[in-house]
Amino acid sequence: MSASNPTPAGGPLVEGPRDPEHDVTASYALEPDYVARLTGRILATSGETKEMRSPLNDAPLAHIPQSTDADVEEAFARARAAQQEWAATPLAVREAMLLRLHDIVLDRQDEILDLICLESGKARKHAFDEPLHIALTARYYGRTAHQHLKTTRQPGVVPLLTRVDLNRVPKGVVGIISPWNYPFTMALCDGLAALAAGNAVVTKPDAQTMLSALLGAQLLEEAGFPKDLWTVVAGPGSRIGTSIIRRADYVCFTGSTNTGKIVAKECAERLIGCSLELGGKNPMLVLKDADIERAAEGATRAVFSNAGQLCVSVERLFVADEIYDRFVERFVARTEAMTLGGSLSWESDMGTLISEDQLRTAEAHVEDAVAKGARVLTGGRARPDLAPYFFEPTILEGVTPEMTVCGNETFGPVVSVYRVSSEDEAVARANEGEYGLNGSIYSRDGERARAIARRVKCGTINVNEAFAASFASLAAPMGGMRQSGMGRRQGAEGILRYTEPQSVATQRVMRFSPMLGMSEEAYAKVMTLNLRLMKRLGRA
Repeated sequence: MSASNPTPAGGPLVEGPRDPEHDVTASYALEPDYVARLTGRILATSGETKEMRSPLNDAPLAHIPQSTDADVEEAFARARAAQQEWAATPLAVREAMLLRLHDIVLDRQDEILDLICLESGKARKHAFDEPLHIALTARYYGRTAHQHLKTTRQPGVVPLLTRVDLNRVPKGVVGIISPWNYPFTMALCDGLAALAAGNAVVTKPDAQTMLSALLGAQLLEEAGFPKDLWTVVAGPGSRIGTSIIRRADYVCFTGSTNTGKIVAKECAERLIGCSLELGGKNPMLVLKDADIERAAEGATRAVFSNAGQLCVSVERLFVADEIYDRFVERFVARTEAMTLGGSLSWESDMGTLISEDQLRTAEAHVEDAVAKGARVLTGGRARPDLAPYFFEPTILEGVTPEMTVCGNETFGPVVSVYRVSSEDEAVARANEGEYGLNGSIYSRDGERARAIARRVKCGTINVNEAFAASFASLAAPMGGMRQSGMGRRQGAEGILRYTEPQSVATQRVMRFSPMLGMSEEAYAKVMTLNLRLMKRLGRA
């Protein structure tokens, strides 16, 4: 594993003092006026600020104004006023704004990538997934929102005499609480569908990565969306998270399973809906007929993209006994050939973890596993010479159930490799535990792999691919089973969750009560005959 060299990147950067220990990025800082324009978008009157520091070199990036409960109340008041007018805006106008956003994001990607890398520490090649995903999301709903939201005709109880129209009415104001691991895409992607459906949004991005989310808010305004339609507040979830839930008409949360359960409980108290993307301990199944080189390449991306800080990243590899040794050899070789480093350049294959907490978790999981008999095939060490929270890409063998890493999410660049004797064993072990977010299956027989996928309890399964095929296919819903969450983003489900279905039934000629002097008993007999007739005619 080699370290990458820094190269200047485009965007809002200025020369700063060099730090000889972390020379990779210390020579760059954000322009103060640029930061002020972004942080000025936060609705905050407390006078308090929270310092943001870059995980690349622990240098300060910004001071983020902190919101109060009163600020959250004001944000929702503004959002509700804006939403009333927005709901009456023609759908074609909303779609056109999404398509403009598509182009703006692609045009401004260097600026977006700089912020993502500085805030999260991820490799630039992995940061690119974020503007790519937002462009795809904006284009998908910009092209299809009318299909999902148009009023449709449904069968009435009496053919020709009962007309039923199904409308899709916006919920109102959606509260979005987004995470730090994909700070640009997770701040925007769920909200784009909400806007397309006629809602307003109040969002609380994670404190560690506010700038990327604020840039997203700025780009929405540049695309034509009214300012108060997308309002940003900042602060710890313990202080303003509940304030958002208490005022929202729907809540979208991405984060840990434990916090997700709290969100679900608070939403249930108010009888409002929510969608939750939560934790995962995602499996990859490498079957005996798999293309070993392709599977090793996919495993490297599935495990180490964004240093494993990806909700759909793989942490458990189940490999057929027949090819286990050859696969592991190639997987280890590919891992050890990776270029490591905290950098703004394209050359790095893996960046740093975002915080000391994430580093401590990775270290603790590996240390516990080794102490209980697991073997480190490669990696296993912190690398403060590369960045303060850097941890090497790590492959473990011999992991057993009593080890913490076996069933608990690491959310770091650590994977356990297991030898399995049959496909049935691979499926059974993949389904162990409480999670069910994403999985991968590698096999030369696509039809068989797709049949096996139906047996794996995950919301998304990729065949002969790490995770990108499902993640980037915007018509395909994405979300988790079991403890990995509820609800779906993307596809029809991703936009319809933000609407209330409203059935409008119009009755012609007849009424549902006795007519023309008919008795109640005669009316019951006529209706009974009608029901039997409808069944014979094949009516639902």
